[in-house]
Amino acid sequence: MFRGTSVRRTTAALAAAAALLFTPALATSAATAAPTAPGFVDGTDLPPHPTSPWYAGEVTKGLPEFGPICLESGLPAAGSWHRDFGTEFDTGAMQLSVRSATPAAAAKLVRALERQLAACAADWLRVTPGGTASWEDYGTLPVEEGAHVYGVHTSLPESEPGVHLFGIGRDGSTVTVVQWGQMGNLSHAPVADFRRTTTTAVNKLNP
Repeated sequence: MFRGTSVRRTTAALAAAAALLFTPALATSAATAAPTAPGFVDGTDLPPHPTSPWYAGEVTKGLPEFGPICLESGLPAAGSWHRDFGTEFDTGAMQLSVRSATPAAAAKLVRALERQLAACAADWLRVTPGGTASWEDYGTLPVEEGAHVYGVHTSLPESEPGVHLFGIGRDGSTVTVVQWGQMGNLSHAPVADFRRTTTTAVNKLNP
């Protein structure tokens, strides 16, 4: 009886010691685990293409190799994810999201991105001799901490014109940018559908 009791006590002590050794490790692992990606739109959330479905890429950590026009240098790599979309024709889209350190930092990022978009057409003209460009402010959206939609048109002589829509929104400390583009001008842009896309994108950030 004494010997069996001793073995059981020893086994219990070793198990307790092991638990003490592993608990901090597990806590450290949980504390340093990579943050999860924000929610992203899928192809059915984008403005419908008249003759093609949307094809969605994977949600990928970091910034894309080539950022969207007007915002190539405006988005931080830290805390960022992106997703590309395409069709069988000339229409494409992209969503980029950033988890900032605080809501205040996220609000600052939104203001900086909005300034870049408002200046994009003029900046493009300064570095593109012979080109034409214009932009439109399509207003704000009442979703979470707010969203804003813009349009930018650019054209070069003897080249197809391009039109882009941008939606910028925030939910807490997470910022998202949705960009849609194709050949054409601002009169061809599906603004009403894209406003719905932007609202959906912000609503999906933190499900």
